[in-house]
Amino acid sequence: MLSGKRILLGVTGSIAAYKSAALVRLLVKAGAEVKVVMTPAAREFITPLTLSTLSKNPVLLDLVKEDSGQWTNHVELGLWADAFVIAPASANTLAKMANGLCDNLLLATYLSARGRVFFAPAMDLDMLKHESTQANIKKLISFGNELIDPADGELASGLSGHGRMAEPEEIITRLESFFSEHQLLKGKKALVTAGPTHEAIDPVRFIGNNSSGKMGFAIAEELARQGAEVNLVCGPTHLHTAEPNIKITNVISADEMHRAALLYFPQADMAVLSAAVADFKPAQKADQKIKKTDAGLTIELIKNPDIAADLGKIKKKGQYIVGFALETENELANAQKKLQAKNFDLIVLNSLNDPGAGFGHDTNQVSLISSTRPVKKLSLRSKKEIAIEIVKALTELHA
Repeated sequence: MLSGKRILLGVTGSIAAYKSAALVRLLVKAGAEVKVVMTPAAREFITPLTLSTLSKNPVLLDLVKEDSGQWTNHVELGLWADAFVIAPASANTLAKMANGLCDNLLLATYLSARGRVFFAPAMDLDMLKHESTQANIKKLISFGNELIDPADGELASGLSGHGRMAEPEEIITRLESFFSEHQLLKGKKALVTAGPTHEAIDPVRFIGNNSSGKMGFAIAEELARQGAEVNLVCGPTHLHTAEPNIKITNVISADEMHRAALLYFPQADMAVLSAAVADFKPAQKADQKIKKTDAGLTIELIKNPDIAADLGKIKKKGQYIVGFALETENELANAQKKLQAKNFDLIVLNSLNDPGAGFGHDTNQVSLISSTRPVKKLSLRSKKEIAIEIVKALTELHA
C-alpha cells in the first residue's frame, strides 16, 4: 500500500531516534520514496549519513546550507510529501508545533505540509504525563494531525511506563491503513464496549476480571481514524484517548454498561462488543464493609444482563455487531455457536492457550469468524494491528 507514496520523515532530538533507521528501511522496502529532515538536536543521536544511506536521498538539515548559502525550499518539501511522519517527536518539538514556532527546517516544513501529518511522541513518562505536553498533543490532534500513541515499557531514564516511541512496524501499519482505507467510515456511528466490569460485594470489594481495555480502546481509535463517530462505553480502566471522534461513557457495573449500550445502539451503524462483562453479580450488596470472621462467607450470585444477546435481538437491517469469544477448549465450535446464538455478524476468537494473547498483554492472536467468509487466523501482533484487521473486516461486511 506504500508503493510509490512520498513519505517525509522528521527526526527530532530523542534517544528513540535510533528507531528511525529501521523505519526508513521498512518504508523503502515497502516501495515508498523517502526523504528525511532532521532537527539540529537529532544529529546528536543518529548520523545523517546513516539515514541518507538507507533512504537513498540526502538528509535535509538546515534552512540555509552553511557551505553554499543555498536555501532549502521547505514549502516545496511540504507540498511534495503524501504524508509527513515525525518520529520520534520530542516534547520540545511537540510544543513548537502546537504553538506555531518555526526555528528549524523541520518546523518550517511542518507549517507548509498539505499531506497528513503523523507524530509519534517519545519521552520519559512524567514528561508525557505533564499537563503542558498533554495539552500540546490535544492541540495537534485538533489541527488534524494523527497521534501514533507511545507504548508502555522500559525508558531511557531507567523507569518503566508510558513513553516509548511506537515500533517502526506499527508506524508502517498506520500508514498502510491511512492510504488503503482512509475514512471509509466517514459519517457512520459506532458503539464500542471495552474493559472489565466490577460487581460490588460491599463498598470496598467487588467481583471483576483482568481485562485492561486495551483491545477495545485500539478498536475505538481505529474506527475513529476511519471517520466514524464512536461512543466508547468503558468499564474501570486507566486508559485514555485523545481522539476527538470518540465520546467516552465511563461505567462500573454490567447493569450500567447494559443501559449505556441500549441507549447508544439504536443510532449506531455498528457495534463492537469487546468488553469482558462479568456473567454474575452478588444478589445483595452489603451496605457496610463485611467484617472478617472465623466463619466462612457465602455469596449468592445471580446472572447479569446479557448485553450482546439483547443487542442482537433488537438489531435492525443495516446494523452490524462484532462480538468476542474468549475460549479455553473447543474454541472454534464454541465461537461459531456464539456467533449464531447472539446474532453477530463477526466474532473475534481469543484463546488463553496462545502465549502473548488475552488479558493484560499489548499483543493478541485471534481468529475472525463470520457466517459468510472463511475463518481468518491472525498471527501474534500488537493489539493496534489487530484492531486494524477487525475494522477492515467490519468495513467489508458494511460495504
